[in-house]
Amino acid sequence: MKMKSFFAALLMVPALAFASGDAIHLDKAPNVQGDNAALQNGARLFVNYCQSCHGASFIRYEKLMELGLSEQQIKDNLMFTGEKIGDTMKIAMRPDEAKKWFGATPPDLTLIARARASGDGSGADWLYTYLRSFYKDDARPTGWNNVAFPNVGMPNVLWQLQGVQVLETVKAENGTEQHKLVLAEPGQLTPEQFDKQVADLVGFMVWMGEPGASNRRAIGVGVLIFLAVLFVSAYALKKNYWKDIH
Repeated sequence: MKMKSFFAALLMVPALAFASGDAIHLDKAPNVQGDNAALQNGARLFVNYCQSCHGASFIRYEKLMELGLSEQQIKDNLMFTGEKIGDTMKIAMRPDEAKKWFGATPPDLTLIARARASGDGSGADWLYTYLRSFYKDDARPTGWNNVAFPNVGMPNVLWQLQGVQVLETVKAENGTEQHKLVLAEPGQLTPEQFDKQVADLVGFMVWMGEPGASNRRAIGVGVLIFLAVLFVSAYALKKNYWKDIH
């Protein structure tokens, strides 16, 4: 049964193929903005898997109440080292120590989704692709590499959920070499379940970059509706005022 599950996972894993030397194709990240359950799960993943090295120093814990969490839920599930609800989501690790351990200081992730936006795709697309593109590489100090960010110093912190991917080289019909990610060892989640978890995590990082985006969009829609109604009223008034002249 376990072996059947293993081969099923191999068949279901979304293969990520790319030509040597070509830019990586970015997968489209599911949009979970406005889905508080997904964003709450993303916050849980962030504090459990990312925040040991990466801070979010422009966001206060109390801001997470906008996702539908109570103050007590935040304290019980998202705060582990005696912080106060009004504190920012910083980490205790010192930048100089982090640079010595990892070779580079892990960046603050508050604005990472906005910083990674480019003409090739949104920051969410890049993060969604990156977090699903780790593979085993014994030549790297951490034992991991990434096709979206070659020779990155970060290990695959989600490997227990995803499993272990390896990079295989295949020949395309035109004779060029292509590299393909293959799931060699299944993780705790199926590929579909893992993709959903990554989508929630990325969605939370997108939300951190602009927590007021949903309100801004709602206000914008309201303003457009108001202007449309005002236009109809103004046009009707104009028609009535000028009817004797025209």
